[in-house]
Amino acid sequence: MGDRRNLRSRKRRGGGRFKLAAAAILAAGAAALCFIAAGSFVGGAGAEYSLAAQISEENQKTESRTSQQPAPVETSAPVKEPDPTEAPDPKEALRQQAEAIAASMTLEEKVCQLFMVTPEQLTGVGQVAAAGDATRQALLNRPVGGLIYFRQNLQSPEQTRQLLENTREIASQVEKLPLLLAVDEEGGSVTRIGGQSAFGEAVFPDMAQIGAEGNPQKAYEVGKTIGAYLKKYGFNMDFAPDADVLTNSDNRVVADRSFGRDPQLVWDMASQVAQGLMEEGIQPVYKHFPGHGATAGDTHEGFAYSERTIDQLRESELVPFQKAIDAGADCIMVGHISAPIVAGDDTPASLSEKLIQQLLRDEMGFEGVVVTDALNMGAIQEHYSSGDAAVKAIQAGADLLLMPADFEAARQGVLQAVEDGVISRERLDQSVIRIGMMKLKEQS
Repeated sequence: MGDRRNLRSRKRRGGGRFKLAAAAILAAGAAALCFIAAGSFVGGAGAEYSLAAQISEENQKTESRTSQQPAPVETSAPVKEPDPTEAPDPKEALRQQAEAIAASMTLEEKVCQLFMVTPEQLTGVGQVAAAGDATRQALLNRPVGGLIYFRQNLQSPEQTRQLLENTREIASQVEKLPLLLAVDEEGGSVTRIGGQSAFGEAVFPDMAQIGAEGNPQKAYEVGKTIGAYLKKYGFNMDFAPDADVLTNSDNRVVADRSFGRDPQLVWDMASQVAQGLMEEGIQPVYKHFPGHGATAGDTHEGFAYSERTIDQLRESELVPFQKAIDAGADCIMVGHISAPIVAGDDTPASLSEKLIQQLLRDEMGFEGVVVTDALNMGAIQEHYSSGDAAVKAIQAGADLLLMPADFEAARQGVLQAVEDGVISRERLDQSVIRIGMMKLKEQS
């Protein structure tokens, strides 16, 4: 009994000491108190004091470790997860597809994609009116970006359909991108099918007359009608509409082909021709940047000069092209016009970095395909070799090289320039991807 009383007395004395220790430890936190209370039944007053000191030391260590840990990184905004239901941007999807195809091409294939030639230039045959083994072998060796056809190639409706159908089928088997099958079919005086009695297609007056009527609906009917019969025969590109503003009364090159002198009228008409063509699946090409309407000479024969200043061009000749770019045009043809006041020298626009890369692309914002006017014309052929002209056009910012005088020399010139680093592989890829995007868009 006495032992039990002594035990109870010690417990009471120990409990008093516990209260004192607990009060001292309160500053260390509630968690420590709970731990000490549990341990007070183990070793009496000495144990309680020792345990309190141990816990205080542990708390200090914990605080020290916590202070040494890096602060959590703050984020300004949560990362947006991709929405699987959101449709991808069509242009970006085309770009990715074109990039993948370009990545699979050899250097030779990429270089060949930059050329649009006649079937005679491709095959070496005097006159091509059918596509068979010679075309297949030629496309295997030189998988060009496109072919352009003239009246000598187009003799009757059935012959034309068969020619283009066979060519397209062969190209689909041997090329990695669709083949452009093009023609100059503006209406009026510039046609390859219209006006041929064998075809019996609608005949239109010159675009100058259409423009004089001031009715954009008439221009739309021109584009829609031409587009329909070109599609029927198998074409997919038309080098039309003419977007030249006629600013020189002495001009005879595009006087009948231009819609007129008013930049807004020219745009209203040209855009409707383009709309009609596109509705029929035909790729339009606005021409001839930076505007052939101010010249007096003919680039078919030699240099043709425009003495216009950049401000004058912006107020007139460039208006239809700028509006076409703003409307999403895929292809613009650059002419061989020399604009020395703007460019600083006599270099034809088709070979001028200042006019293509700096003006058309950088300033005006054109991201599509730049095709040169025919490189066998006098303004080029009389002053440059085929190889030099082709290299200069690519360096200037062009993508598609139309009808060099000597296709093989031009192809070899570009290939050598890439191998030597004169044209970078990145620059080559830019053109191949732009051409690919246009082709894939037309195909979709």
